[in-house]
Amino acid sequence: MTRPSPPISNAGICRTGAFDETQVTARRLLSHTAGLTDGLGYGGFAPGQAVQRLEDSLTRASDASPGADGRVRVGAEPGETFLYSGGGYALLQLVIEEVSGEPFNDYMRRAVLSPLGMTRSTFVLPEGAPNVAQSFNEHGEEAILYNFSAPAAASLYTSAADLTQFLQANVAGENGTLPGRGVLTPEALAEMRRPHAYQYGAEIWGLGTILYAPNNADGFVVGHDGSNTPAINTSARIDPATGDGIILLETGNARLATDIAGEWVFWNTGNVDLFVLLADTQSAFPILVAGWIAIFIGATVLSGLVLLRRRRRRSA
Repeated sequence: MTRPSPPISNAGICRTGAFDETQVTARRLLSHTAGLTDGLGYGGFAPGQAVQRLEDSLTRASDASPGADGRVRVGAEPGETFLYSGGGYALLQLVIEEVSGEPFNDYMRRAVLSPLGMTRSTFVLPEGAPNVAQSFNEHGEEAILYNFSAPAAASLYTSAADLTQFLQANVAGENGTLPGRGVLTPEALAEMRRPHAYQYGAEIWGLGTILYAPNNADGFVVGHDGSNTPAINTSARIDPATGDGIILLETGNARLATDIAGEWVFWNTGNVDLFVLLADTQSAFPILVAGWIAIFIGATVLSGLVLLRRRRRRSA
């Protein structure tokens, strides 16, 4: 399949005129440092609902998660700051399709999933596919399974056994099999695990991989978490130095997998999981701000009352 679409530089990135879009590179898209400010988050489309074209979603995703801008645009200086962008991975999907001439799911199954033995993994769920786990919301009620414009960012269906194959491919295998299993070279894996993005001075992101915590062996525990509505949360993490890993796939709780995996990182390394720490800090920040505002208002009112009382005493 060959898409009759224009080159990627014109395939839907909104231009602000303030930044140099030519500095949006694949490396920066992988590390969320390309300056894209969409904040996506794709909510998906219900069964029977028309799925938006990928190119159109880059202009404005009609299934943007709540609070996400939905426009994949360069809104900050590329290379300067970490800004999470699911839209960046939608762009990488488009690059793969343009270069390979194949739909993203076909390419991934041929070039990545099948060579790694991930026979029960797909980015596009066939209609009526058997043996698919049900999804639940936070009230324990059954929820529907969505379809996505940007499966590269939001739509891997897999099993714990297949993800085990994926994590094991990060380390040397039996009979001297090299890390990467021929899908990636050991050198490429090492580059993926090297810090490329920072938050609050912490090394947090490689190329496509989250750097959870130092592993006390000059590297990091690496992997990726996923979350989406109604209450899907997954985590797959590995310490390349030891080969130890953890995989959690759950629905019904928005943070259970991440929290358990964070505890595992601390138990495994003795180091705090930075991904969990930063998520907790960001979620607590509005509460802290509200608290300081309340304290400031309270102090101002109290000061005013004290001054008023003093003035009344003097006038008396």
